[in-house]
Amino acid sequence: MGATIITTEDLMEFKVELLEDIKDLLENQNKQTNKKWLKSNEVRELLGISPGTLQNLRINGTLPYTKIGGVLYYEYHEIMGVLEKNKIHNRI
Repeated sequence: MGATIITTEDLMEFKVELLEDIKDLLENQNKQTNKKWLKSNEVRELLGISPGTLQNLRINGTLPYTKIGGVLYYEYHEIMGVLEKNKIHNRI
């Protein structure tokens, strides 16, 4: 197997490509979280909760939702508002 020589130009090109890929990933991630309406599975993933916990949040009125047909939708800004409203500040 022959040796391959890597130049500084090769490294700079690799760096630029890597940074572009990272930028694309971050932009795609931001687009996903900035959706106005989220379905139940997206909310559960976002909050790291079970289907039962999400159901309890709906039943007790903590998390507002919209139901169209059999699909439940939640507004992203409402979810963030509930998190902010329930933030606990422990001061010692």
